[in-house]
Amino acid sequence: MSTRPLRVLLVSHYYPPHVGGIENVARREAVGLAREGVDVTVVTSADRSSVTREDGVRVVRVAAWNGAERKAGVPFPVFSPALAAVALRWARHADAVHIHDCLYISSWTAGLAAKLTRTPYVLTQHVAVVEHPSGLVQAVQRAVYGVAGRGLLRGARAVFTLNASVARFVDGHGARRRHHLANGVDTELFRPAASEAERALARTRFGLPADRVLVLFVGRLVPKKGYDLLLAAHTPDAGYDLVFSGGGDTAALAGRTGVHHLGALPPEAVAEAYRACDVFALPSTAEGFPLTVQEAMASGLPVVTTDDPGYAPYHLDRDQVSLLPREPAVLAAELRALAADPERRARMGEYARTYAEKAFAWNDHVHTLLAHYRGEHP
Repeated sequence: MSTRPLRVLLVSHYYPPHVGGIENVARREAVGLAREGVDVTVVTSADRSSVTREDGVRVVRVAAWNGAERKAGVPFPVFSPALAAVALRWARHADAVHIHDCLYISSWTAGLAAKLTRTPYVLTQHVAVVEHPSGLVQAVQRAVYGVAGRGLLRGARAVFTLNASVARFVDGHGARRRHHLANGVDTELFRPAASEAERALARTRFGLPADRVLVLFVGRLVPKKGYDLLLAAHTPDAGYDLVFSGGGDTAALAGRTGVHHLGALPPEAVAEAYRACDVFALPSTAEGFPLTVQEAMASGLPVVTTDDPGYAPYHLDRDQVSLLPREPAVLAAELRALAADPERRARMGEYARTYAEKAFAWNDHVHTLLAHYRGEHP
């Protein structure tokens, strides 16, 4: 006698083709679960409502206003009232609900729908309070996390965190059953260049110089990510060029010698950008272990990033990954040193790739989720 497949509702405020870390994780989870035979429904935002089938996943897009991101760089879609009915319908259909982050309208609505339908839910908390130049944005974050966020975290069957900083944050906001769960990385898509010829071809496609050491930044051009620190650390005689992939404050890059902007790229193009470059740098704050650092490691790049306590659970070799203060002078010295030392870059890149293959397997990530959805994990 056959049994029906497990049904999972996955809720994320954004989902591809929108570009960003959370949406990429949500998609990889959804596709991985579908390949395991799970009936997966994703509820997310879009300019217009639609229901599509993508890579074996049912994707329900609910119309939302996204002006806060377009005008102020704040990724906070405001959904139409239809979201409530959509969330109730698919929560009732599901055996488990998986909510990404507790800051968003979609998250609060999904949590309420899960409670009303008595469907157990899990929650992945990606970040804590994010630094922002606007005091109002900071205050709103704290208020939301302190009220709606606290309720979601307390009611979850499991709360997944990616690093020690976020773990402390959710503990302080009432999470009862917290588990460390690293994001996975597609180590086939994100891989080192197979040859110098492949690297050269990638540079040609992006219009990048063939004869310069290239330091890559991937992420939104906002202060939290530290793009401004890289610009402050760079001088035309530094021995390397900076390459930026991402949207945001693009005006800050204009007219600078040795600075190149690729724009916001889809994952396949981002993977090629990693292969085109020599070093990855991301002096971000309050992120712990960002997905882009994992992608860079899988791509075999030496990594220069912030010495964030969130990295502690990963036990990285500090001789092979540069974990530094967010200070332009320190970044400048390290990037100059790496640019002048190809042998060190090669050692760091080899370590990064080996670490990613062992620690960031998507299959392990998906199987852990399945155990929690079924209530089988302690």
